[in-house]
Amino acid sequence: MGVSVREAGRRLVVALDIGGTKIAAAVVDAQGRLYARLRLPAEKHDHRQSVAQVVRAAREAVSACGADSGAIEAVGAAVPGIYFTSSGEVWAPNLPGWERVPLRRILEAELDLPAVVDSDRSACVLGEQWLGAARGFADVVFLTVGTGIGAGIITGGRLCRGAEGIAGAVGWLPLNPQECTLYRAVGCFEAEAAGPAVARRAQETAARTTSLMLPLAGGRTDRITAEIVAEAARQGDEPAQRVLAETGRWLGRGLAAIVSLLNPQLIVLGGGLMQAADLLLEEVRREMLLWTQPLAARSVRLELSRLGEDAALLGAARLALERDYVG
Repeated sequence: MGVSVREAGRRLVVALDIGGTKIAAAVVDAQGRLYARLRLPAEKHDHRQSVAQVVRAAREAVSACGADSGAIEAVGAAVPGIYFTSSGEVWAPNLPGWERVPLRRILEAELDLPAVVDSDRSACVLGEQWLGAARGFADVVFLTVGTGIGAGIITGGRLCRGAEGIAGAVGWLPLNPQECTLYRAVGCFEAEAAGPAVARRAQETAARTTSLMLPLAGGRTDRITAEIVAEAARQGDEPAQRVLAETGRWLGRGLAAIVSLLNPQLIVLGGGLMQAADLLLEEVRREMLLWTQPLAARSVRLELSRLGEDAALLGAARLALERDYVG
């Protein structure tokens, strides 16, 4: 928990990281210290109960840290989808019923606080620029690679959101020019390089060749996950290593397009699949440099997230602390 709230000074905000499977909340001070952090499994059956759970998480964090509600100056929320700045509404496809939820208005009304909302990808890049791997950088991309793929973008020191808040939906990069039902559903880059792609590729591989992945999955190909692939690869299983190498090549091609388009100083890699970064990064870097515009390739750095699961939470806190800057 760190130091007590009494030592934190007067600037305190509530930070919310709303995910497809969990809600994280904390009270955060202006130095990025987190108090009374809590994590709840996301309510997925009723969107009204889901929104109520977000409000409850914020209240519980304030109560648990021992701060007077009057000491909290704002609330910041990171959402897994698109935040429409003009209306204050959220579209979150992984949360049933979250199609045009007026989250900003609800938070302000229920908590009696100014509220700032943005996408989780924007929150992640803000968090890393504030306290993580991107400190001191004005042109940076945070690429999250997990169940899906998305990019938070800071260019010239400012967030890039796009006209409708959709900037950074890089999972839709058309890296493979062919018609495909899966590509149309989630985007080509995401279909080939996110966590489910690793599982799909591994299941197909284990069905036709001998691999440690199958016994690790209890003898059932449909139970092979990206985590099992990484475990098998670390034990020297060549089919698993080939699966991850192919995934790394897809990631490198996507990064090449991002670097050539945006010319960032730094790309920060985060998300669940980066737990296997030791097995992927060499291939990712090689493929990225092969296809990136040569001058841009020379100047870009590739780093892993230093904040991990806290990146979006700290980014949400920064949204609340620096409302005029990032709003």
